[in-house]
Formats: sequence, C-alpha cells, structure tokens
Amino acid sequence: MSTKLKSLLALSSSALILAACQGQDAGNADGGADDTAQTEDVVDQGADDATNESAGGEAGGSGSVGSEDADFAIAMVTDEGGVDDRSFNQSAWEGMQAWSEETGGRAEYFQSTNSADYIPNFQQAATQDFDIIYGIGFQLEDAVSDMATSNPEQHFGIVDSVVEADNVVSLNFADHEAAFLAGAAAALTTEKDQIGFIGGIESPIIDRFETGFLAGVEEINPDIDVDVQYADSFSDAAAGQQIANGMYTAGADVIYHAAGAVGNGLFNETRNRLESNPDEQLWAIGVDRDQEDEGEWDGGNFVLTSTLKQVGTAIQLATEHAKNEGFPGGENIQYGLKNDGVDLVQGNLSDEAWAKIQELRQQIIDGELEVPEFSREW
Repeated sequence: MSTKLKSLLALSSSALILAACQGQDAGNADGGADDTAQTEDVVDQGADDATNESAGGEAGGSGSVGSEDADFAIAMVTDEGGVDDRSFNQSAWEGMQAWSEETGGRAEYFQSTNSADYIPNFQQAATQDFDIIYGIGFQLEDAVSDMATSNPEQHFGIVDSVVEADNVVSLNFADHEAAFLAGAAAALTTEKDQIGFIGGIESPIIDRFETGFLAGVEEINPDIDVDVQYADSFSDAAAGQQIANGMYTAGADVIYHAAGAVGNGLFNETRNRLESNPDEQLWAIGVDRDQEDEGEWDGGNFVLTSTLKQVGTAIQLATEHAKNEGFPGGENIQYGLKNDGVDLVQGNLSDEAWAKIQELRQQIIDGELEVPEFSREW
C-alpha cells in the first residue's frame, strides 16, 4: 500500500466504528430513502416511494442530499438490490448521507434494478460534475471499467472488485473473516446441528462469505450439516423466502444470508413461522449492516447476529482522502477485522458464545488463525 494512504487507514478504526452506530435505524423497506427524505436539502426523492420489498424503486430513480453548489460532490450507482435493500446498497448510501451531513458536501444515488441500468446511470451521473462516482458491487465492474476508459478525467470508485485504472479507486473487504465469526456463532447456537446459508449470485465475493461461514461452523463442530443454496439474485425476496422455507422444513434452525435484498425473504419466512408456532426456536443472521431491526416480532427478536461490512465508511474515508490529499487513483484499499472494516455484532448471542467469538476474532487479527478465502477456482 502506498505511503499516501497511511493517514487514511490510521483513521479507519474510529470512523468505521462510528458508522456502525449511524446505520441502525433503517429497518423498513424504505429505510435508506426515508432518511434522504428527512434531510431538509433533498433535491430529488426519486426512489423514496419504493415499497416493493424485493427491490428498490423504479429504474433510473435517484435522490440526493446536500447543496447543489457544494464544494465537493459524490455519487453512487446501486446494483440490482436498490438503495433500500436494507443491506449492502443501503449501507453505502447511509455512509454517503453521513458524509454529506458532516462535511456539507453533496451526495446522490442512481438506482439500478437490473444490469441494463448500470451504464445509463453512470452516463447520467457523468454529466453532473461529480468529483467521484462509486459503483456499488462487483456486478458494476465492467461498467466502471468502460466508463473510466471513456471518461479519463472523471474519478470513479468500485466496491468489491478491482478496476486497474489511474482514475479508479477500488475498495475491498475481507468478508470471509466476518463470515467465519458468523459460522462460529451459528454453530454455538444451533440445537439441531443443521444450519443454512443463502447466497445471492455465485461469484468470488459471495464465495468468500460461504467459505468463511463454513470454516467457522467447522471450527466449532465439524459434524454440523450446512445446507448451501443460491438465489441467483440480489433482489428476489420471494426466492429467498422459498429457500428459507425449504431449509427450515428440512430441519435447520439457524440461517445466514449473504444475498442483499433476497435476505428480506429469509426474515419474512422466519417471522411467519414463529408467529404460527411461537414455541419454535429459529434464528436468522444478517449481513453487511446490523439487521436486528428486521427480526422484530411479537415474541421478541429472531436475528441472532449480523456481519458488518463498513461500505459506507470506506466510501467516506476514500472521499475525504481525495478531497484533502488527492484522489487515490489505482489503489486497492483492503478492509478486514484488523482495521474494523468487517466485524460481527453480539446481537442476541449468549455471553458465553460471544466470549468465544471474541477469542476467535483476536486469533484472526493476531494471525494465529487463518480463514480460508475461497472454495472454488475463479
């Protein structure tokens, strides 16, 4: 890593912890967009009226915070999950909103509902004089690469991928480390020795989650059965609910999702089952942000814990570095447990289980425990 990023990473621990506290309140389908609407200087609500739990608002929807004449402006293009996916994209947007509030800068999102929206959204953003335009997710890698080539004077960012260009900064995360802790938490909690993993789209990024999760389960009890299934989507909540239904029916009592808005289906299925049979003990594990709000039901809360992926704060840090010290073009900035870029919350874990998680966390940070990153060749 270059010398010019040392100050950026020196700030990461405190800033990333702060962001984990800032993103707690958006627990409904309109979460990210509602926060936008509550900001007095919103110029376009765009997808704020979205109510479909499976995705965000209409293709091409947008929303912004901050003044039009701000000294520094940033934008993000979502993946298909939409800005209010209660997970990955929402975490990014919440971080950008926090940056706008703290600095007075302008931030705007451009919402995608499928891959056909990526290039048009980037093209629209590129006409509006943003200092940096971020692509949220590995699915936007090709779009960012193409736009960076055709717009060499425009600065871009990509999350969960690497684009090797002087006008692109890449932000990546050791998701397997946090997923390992989630796997250990699931193994320490299950009463049936049957656990589920729901992935979004098969890819290197989600393979990290799956691989880390399976390793964490095995660390605690290699005899536990883990059912792994993919929804082939990051937005189809109905698919998530169908998969969860099958896993619970087959005997699983803890399910972890790494699937964006697909996870909303997991939460719906868990809630429905508990409301039908309150004596049943079922747990869901959230991803990317603390999703405890999604687990509320009349009998308590069924979200066991959540893995954190501090996308919003990584964007804040990269933006502030660009603003104050120059754009870190060509850099691939890595975030893991060691610099609080990923983590696990205690949530509803028992104190005994949490103590074990903290022990494993420190072993990973100290290099005593190496978490495998991939199960497949990519």
